[in-house]
Amino acid sequence: MKRGILFGAVIAGIVLLPFINGAGAEETLSLMTWKGYAPPRLVEKFEQQTGITVNVTYSNNEEMIAKLRATRGAGFDLAQPSQDRISSVQKKYGIYQPIDLSKIDTAQIIPSMLEAVKKNTMVDGKPHAVPFCWGTSGLIVNRKYASDATDYADLLNKKYAGRISYRLKRPTLIAIAFSMGEDPFSKYGDVQAYTDLMQRVGQALIEGKPLVKNYWANGDALLQSMRSGEVHLAMAWDGGGWKLHAENPDIDFFAPKSGALGWIDTFALPSKSKNVEAAYKWINFMLAPENAAFFTNAEKYATASNGANAHLDPAVRANFERCFPQSAIDNIKWYPPVPAKLEEIEGKILDKVQAAK
Repeated sequence: MKRGILFGAVIAGIVLLPFINGAGAEETLSLMTWKGYAPPRLVEKFEQQTGITVNVTYSNNEEMIAKLRATRGAGFDLAQPSQDRISSVQKKYGIYQPIDLSKIDTAQIIPSMLEAVKKNTMVDGKPHAVPFCWGTSGLIVNRKYASDATDYADLLNKKYAGRISYRLKRPTLIAIAFSMGEDPFSKYGDVQAYTDLMQRVGQALIEGKPLVKNYWANGDALLQSMRSGEVHLAMAWDGGGWKLHAENPDIDFFAPKSGALGWIDTFALPSKSKNVEAAYKWINFMLAPENAAFFTNAEKYATASNGANAHLDPAVRANFERCFPQSAIDNIKWYPPVPAKLEEIEGKILDKVQAAK
């Protein structure tokens, strides 16, 4: 090789070496999340503040699990599974890594939610997620006609006969169990105890069947039945109640005395995340009160951000302050992972209620 060519090759190698090693490559964060969870304006703000490019892939729980199983935890830096879909999946497939809470600004997170997610995502003594956003099911009530309703037990109250509606799904079983003074989640490890409890719940629902206007399956149909006055009391999601309240102040969602039932979507690190530091930066950025409030104003889902309420639009803030004082938030019953055997038990109970005359 001629000296000039050799010299040129050496210089080219020196110039290209940082890019080959990745040191000069543009820093990116590969995020797998639900639609709406990474608003473009927040992505742009994060990129401007950090210089990190965010690549967003929209997904859901089933797809997240499938994609990370196929790659053994590679391909994404950060994912957002629901908190009840992490520990069992992690034990089987090892697709996540523990969360380093020292890199999380935990002062930004509502303590009861942080503790719930730590507990429900614990594997080998280490938490595998932190909370992001949440929602609940509870009671929607027309106070003009059902002013005394306070808990799920009122779904079985003869006082509201013919004006009651709920779904024949597992949340109703769980809700009635809590209203009986039981903690169904604490019985998840005892199949017989859980079976006995569900049989009691099922019998109560059978006895209360004549009181039910309908078992709703379509959310829009339920809202219409409450608008028309056909239904005065229903078990349903918070967002539906708020929609009705904006139209008729007599109708509203509230957290029952025994606790609303809550879901939490989280932040979790895939086991082979390539840019863990960028993932932690995104988590802290999204849980900053001002940014969390922007998300809630757009999507109407609450976040685990401690202090976000102060930045919410007045109408949105009014919903949360009216329906979720801190005592109600701390009393939410967060869904833990469900053992497979229990779903079969619940299914049989629901079939029995449906078939009862």
